[in-house]
Parts: sequence; C-alpha cells; structure tokens
Amino acid sequence: MPPASSRDSLRLRVQTALSAIPHPRLGGSLAATVVHELEADDDGRVSFTFQLTREDPATLVRDARKAVQAVDGVRDVKISVVDPGAGAGAAAAATAAPRGAPGVPPPPTPQEMPLLGRVLAISSGKGGVGKSTVSANLAAALARAGHRVGLMDADIYGPNVPRMMGVFDKPPVVGGKIQPLSAHGVKLMSLGFIVERDAPAIWRGPIIMKIIQQFLRDVDWGELDFFLVDLPPGTGDAQLSLAQTIHLHGAVIVTTPQQVATGDSLRGAKMFEKVGTPVLGVVENMSYYVCEHCGEKSELFLSGGGGRLAEELSVPLLGQIPLQAGLAALADAGQPVVVAAPDSPGGRALREIADRVAALLLAAPAPPSGTGGSLPITR
Repeated sequence: MPPASSRDSLRLRVQTALSAIPHPRLGGSLAATVVHELEADDDGRVSFTFQLTREDPATLVRDARKAVQAVDGVRDVKISVVDPGAGAGAAAAATAAPRGAPGVPPPPTPQEMPLLGRVLAISSGKGGVGKSTVSANLAAALARAGHRVGLMDADIYGPNVPRMMGVFDKPPVVGGKIQPLSAHGVKLMSLGFIVERDAPAIWRGPIIMKIIQQFLRDVDWGELDFFLVDLPPGTGDAQLSLAQTIHLHGAVIVTTPQQVATGDSLRGAKMFEKVGTPVLGVVENMSYYVCEHCGEKSELFLSGGGGRLAEELSVPLLGQIPLQAGLAALADAGQPVVVAAPDSPGGRALREIADRVAALLLAAPAPPSGTGGSLPITR
C-alpha cells in the first residue's frame, strides 16, 4: 500500500490546480472559496464538494473537473454540487410542508422576458420520438416565414440541436454576453456548443437550473418573435427549472402513434398543466411511411395514438409527420427538411404545423408586464 504521503501529494497537486482558477464573483480561487472536503485515495480517485449558488456560472464546475482531470495521477473525479443557500433540511421541509406553510419560501415566480417574444416549450414523454427533429424544423420553418426565431437546446443530457442545425463552433463572448450562433435564420444556443462531444452528461438539479438560467439571461438573444425551447424527455429538473424561470406561452407535446409513447406523453402534458402552461397541441411523428416511388402510405406502427392523446387532453392534433426516405440523413447533415426538401411530405407537414403553432402562440394572451403565474409546486 502506498504511503500516506503519496495521497497527500496528489491532494496537494489537485488543490494547486484548483487554486489556479479564479472565482469570477468571489474574487479568490476555487480552492479557497467554493471547494471543500477535498479527498484523494491510493487509486487516484479524487472527490470534493463544490458550492454553486444561483449567481455563479454553471461552467465553473466543468472548469474545475477539467483542471483536476489534467493532474498527473488522477484517474477519476467525483464532484458533489451543493447550493449553500438551500440546505438539505430546508429542502426536505419545503417538500414535506404544504404550500404557504410558515417558514417555507414560495416557489419562484416565472419572469416575463418580452424581448424573447412568444416562448414555446417542445417536450416529449420519452426519448426517441423525434422531439429535437421537430424543434429544429419548427424553428427553421418559422424563420423561413419571416419571423425572428431563437432555439434554445435545453436537452442537457442529449443536446442534438448542433448536429441537426449543422453548427459546431464555440459561441463567442462579447461584453460579458454569450453570442448565440446562427443557422438557417435561427439563433441557437446549446450545451453541445460548450462541452466536449464525448463528455458524459452527469448533472444534478442545481447545475441544470443554472445552465438554463444562464442560457436565458446571459445569452444575447436580441429581439425575437418566437423563442423555442427543446426540452429533454420526461418531467425532470429541466422542465421545472424552465417553468420556474420564464413565463411560457405554450407547450407542444411530440409523440409517436404507439401507446407506450402516448402514455408517457400524457404524463408530460399533465406536468405543464400543473405549472400553469397551456398545452397548445400534440404533434404525432412517424405517423406513417410514404413510399418515395409511388407515394403510397403505409402504417408501420399502431395508428391514432396522437389523436387519442390530443382528445384526452382536449387540445388539437397539430399534425402528423410521416416517415420518409432520406429524412434522417438530412438531419445528420444539419439540413432541416423544411429547408432542404420543403415540398416533400415531411417538409409540408412540418411547415403546416409551424403555421398552426405560430397562430396559436400569437392568439395566446400575454400576462401584464412584469408578472407571471406562480407555480403550484415546491422543490
């Protein structure tokens, strides 16, 4: 067994690496301000606690991890991110106590961000239903119709918007503001522009909230007509963080015809209802297959799932998108089908859905300036 001095030496090298990174808000180094309980073992495993508040950029944790991984002898890094302003006891009390109970802070009130225009969340109950494909094509279709459009990739665990829009550059920072990238007339921001392509997305609740807040507040979006947010599947921290940060004018639920997909999508839609966000409608993807030679339609999956879901939610079925040859290849090449093949069956379906979504968003009432609906949930 290596002597304790070896472990101490590794710990000292890690501490030195963290001391070289300044904390932008507190002024000192990360090692001196927010890193605590630093440990190193015989096998090169390093662990520490990282204190991250709402005022701090979420990228600090990534910078700390990269610095430690670069230290000679480090084989594994485990970081526990905590918010010093929200202790475990307070969090437990907030979860257990009823809304409005003494001593329990109310959930955050979503803010109006009028420069972003109408804000639309695009969600799905499960992965693999084509939610990001729908998001990219709706954004591109709205831009081609002459609207000013922003697309924020909030799918923290699988950011696919960069590939689907064909953009992979690092966003520049000008005057303290992150500049969104642009493709097909759409302003873009994604975690995929910032982290390495093969970096595992192991994010806890506090850091997810900070990433979403940073993408909303620290990105120079300019003035937009429509702001689309591509959410991860399910009903987790990203959905709640978004709903608690910004007033959403509506949500669109993407599903496939199968019952297993529509059942998960129903739970996602009910989550939006709980936080006071209107569900504008349902988009059914992979509804049928269109033969590229004869144009004949074939139902490869069970049919009617999107319609049944829309009926159960009492919302419209906004459209059905067919499977068609070459659509996946266009997505991989960064060419939304509404741009590359707008008159194909998929291109026409997505353009019609975009027109319906725009009309519904523009008809949705906006709350008075500076107000927002409060959320009937606690964290």
